Amino acid sequence: MLEIIPAIDIIGGRCVRLTRGDYEQKTSYSESPVEMAEAFRDCGVRRIHLVDLDGARLGMPANVSTLEQIKERVDIQVEWGGGIASDEALDEILGAGADFAIIGSVAALRPELMEAWMRSGNGGRLILGADVKDGKVAVRGWTRTVALTIEELVERFAPLGLSNVICTDISRDGMLQGPSFELYAELQKRFPKIDVTVSGGISSLDDIRKLDALGLRKTIVGKAIYEKHISLDDIRLWSQNA
Repeated sequence: MLEIIPAIDIIGGRCVRLTRGDYEQKTSYSESPVEMAEAFRDCGVRRIHLVDLDGARLGMPANVSTLEQIKERVDIQVEWGGGIASDEALDEILGAGADFAIIGSVAALRPELMEAWMRSGNGGRLILGADVKDGKVAVRGWTRTVALTIEELVERFAPLGLSNVICTDISRDGMLQGPSFELYAELQKRFPKIDVTVSGGISSLDDIRKLDALGLRKTIVGKAIYEKHISLDDIRLWSQNA
């Protein structure tokens, strides 16, 4: 059964959501990231998706203290994305308690470094962040694209033991109009040994049910939770049956 992974996006230590990855279209929420992590834990989810949007734009982690606070107070797995562009940054994030590190820009722009990380002792804790904008892979906090398709990017690292890919269709992100079902179904079919995590556009439990029926294994849900399209009770009931 499809696993729901709630998202907590952070700017300046606060929960926010962007629309289509645009930093100028930002909505701030009153909940603190730590309080949201506690609420999600109480719903029975196993993992949360934590994104350092400041770090993604700067190219280096900027909200590590928030990660440390969450791991200190909440017994839950954390996958962290944003600003992991060097050995030092990767060590910092894993050392601060992240269970998994999401590697996006480095994988697309410096694949040899990603390959070295995949071969290291931490290779099993790396998730490929392969975000798509107009058919191409987007990098640097979604501010630019490169001449790579998501399929080409996944194929580069699949032989090294890659087990999880998070794909965000940026055109759908934050729009609450449903995800790109066909894109994700085809990716999962093409790479059956890799968990393809759906990200972007989830608007309702109906979307989640359809993804589950298509054979997808994980989905990240963000704005639909914060805008009350999917309630914490919905997540609790789904997690109990997962």
